[in-house]
Amino acid sequence: MKRLLLVRHGESEWNATRRLQGQADISLSETGRQQATALAETVRSLRPDRTVASDLRRAGETATLLGYPEAEPMPALREIDVGAWTGVEIADLIAGQGEAYRSWRAGSFTPPSGESWDQFKSRTSGAVFDASAGAERLLVVCHGGVIRALLEAFIGLPPARIIPVGPASVTILAAKSDGRDDMRLELFNYSPLGPVLDAPD
Repeated sequence: MKRLLLVRHGESEWNATRRLQGQADISLSETGRQQATALAETVRSLRPDRTVASDLRRAGETATLLGYPEAEPMPALREIDVGAWTGVEIADLIAGQGEAYRSWRAGSFTPPSGESWDQFKSRTSGAVFDASAGAERLLVVCHGGVIRALLEAFIGLPPARIIPVGPASVTILAAKSDGRDDMRLELFNYSPLGPVLDAPD
């Protein structure tokens, strides 16, 4: 059985204040470091045979705390570029541009100077599919948006139907072959610290 082990990074300093990060290179908060450390034993028990990570700091820090400092950094696994919304507080977006924000979350709106959902989905799914070649258990340390994009690309679950995955949580996709067409959702949004149901984007 081939598996994709998808881990969202721990809480970042901007997650803590509910600011959209996009591709801003923000570090983990102290809480985020604790979350990643708590997940390490779970990830080790899954025995990944290859590890890749977004090249943004919060993902690399998470991979190291999980016990995989050798994770291959991949720019193609960066979070979606939110353009002019970078650094904006989510509450302000909801108050001032609520419909646009909801449409963005559903994958149907692109912020000014940002990346479209289709471009993002193609970028991230292509990178993961290529990285999975020859690996039975690929660990991907990345971002919440990346995981939502992979869920749509590989199992047809649209972003409008997915809650943001929690910080330092693991989601698993499993397949019986090397293709994209028979992947199934095996685990979603698991954290040993308990579920986070209101995780920020």
